[in-house]
Amino acid sequence: MMLRLIHLLALFWMMGGLGATLIPLWRAWRTEGIEEKTLLLMQARSAQVLWLMPGMIAAAVTGFAWAAADDWNPVTTGWLVALEAVFALDIFLFLPLLAVGLRRVELLALIARRDGAESAELRQALADNVPVVFGTLIALTVPVMAWLAVAKPF
Repeated sequence: MMLRLIHLLALFWMMGGLGATLIPLWRAWRTEGIEEKTLLLMQARSAQVLWLMPGMIAAAVTGFAWAAADDWNPVTTGWLVALEAVFALDIFLFLPLLAVGLRRVELLALIARRDGAESAELRQALADNVPVVFGTLIALTVPVMAWLAVAKPF
């Protein structure tokens, strides 16, 4: 019971980090002014590093501990394997691509803020939408993971 509570708290931590990262990130993509865009990107990057990454790691560790304590086999339990696969996709592919893309855009925005004008490289990075796409993909996998954990379809 205690591991379930700790895991639930880790999930709240992860979801708080996801919201704290994605909301300023989405706002930054819609903002025209370089000053506000830079501040929003810095806020998103900070939330991603301080809340989202540690929250995802905590969710993984506590989930594994809970599964081990309840004697679930992480290899033969079908729904758990599917949940692990989706989470692995999030933590090993989507999160790093979000982080790299966000860091790139943040640095280019800081340079543009210093110079007083958007560069062509910043416009190209914003047109790529890398952090927005992969951040949104992480958000879209959360209901899938919740469904797998609650419904246990197989």
